[in-house]
Amino acid sequence: MFDRPLLRFVPRGTKINFMRGRFIGLATSAVLSIASLILFFHPGLTLGLDFRGGIVVEARTQGPADFNVIRAALAAEHVSAAGVQSFGGPDDVLIRLDTPPESEPDHEARTQAMVDSVRHAIATLPGAQVLRADAVGASVSKELFRNGMLALGISLLMILAYIWFRFEWEFAVSAVVTLVLDLTKAIGFLVVTHFEFDLVMVAAILTILGYSTNDKVVVYDRVRENLRKYRTMPLAELIDLSINETLSRTLGTSCTVFLAALPLALFGGASLSGFAWVMLFGIVVGTSSSIFIAAPLLLLMGEKRLRRDARPPTRS
Repeated sequence: MFDRPLLRFVPRGTKINFMRGRFIGLATSAVLSIASLILFFHPGLTLGLDFRGGIVVEARTQGPADFNVIRAALAAEHVSAAGVQSFGGPDDVLIRLDTPPESEPDHEARTQAMVDSVRHAIATLPGAQVLRADAVGASVSKELFRNGMLALGISLLMILAYIWFRFEWEFAVSAVVTLVLDLTKAIGFLVVTHFEFDLVMVAAILTILGYSTNDKVVVYDRVRENLRKYRTMPLAELIDLSINETLSRTLGTSCTVFLAALPLALFGGASLSGFAWVMLFGIVVGTSSSIFIAAPLLLLMGEKRLRRDARPPTRS
């Protein structure tokens, strides 16, 4: 009596013909990815402190922030060219400054002096306090950016190697192409939402890639099992059958992760909300791409070879 699951997102025996809309899915994904690439080059990502370098000071005021008063307090401390903006709540303020050139011999001392000046300026405001003050040099930010991109590239190569080792090459290529398309859409989402692209966002994207890979492996496992079980079934029907058989598990896992990340997006504050929103977007994109991108690509690349390999040997 306990063998049956209490909740199924789709009823048993569901027969949705996903492959009928495979060309629409591929075309839609291609358009969104191309648009994301265009947005990547113009206007581009909003680089965070980790990758852009500079000084960032987070402060909280008593009541809604008055930016004119804050700028006047900074000017009184001889802090010029400061970018002051709100983030999070109405009483949260973000102050950005460019660090002095690293070629100057007193670079570190001048940087610390600028941070201290901002602290003194905020201290003159009634009830205001500095929550965080960070400084990153230009050379360090370039190294962090290079390492972040290297991490993304290595992760894609490792995923390709893993799926190639576990499945046939058609599975590996279709999965990696789909992950690249998912990655471009995540970049477009970052550009549109103006979330800062920093090491936290690199971690979010790596998490998305891992989740999306796991989702595709679940579908691919069922496809491989059905290839051995239904040797005469056309590949399009077999892939539809495999997706329908794993659909309840896919939706259940996606909804669980989505609901776990949703409170972080709504109440996580400035430090976690961006990460969580990117995660939510990646969950939706990764789940849908397993059905509408990875499966059609597998059908296009393996329709002849996978069906040929699945046929029983002929008797002489």
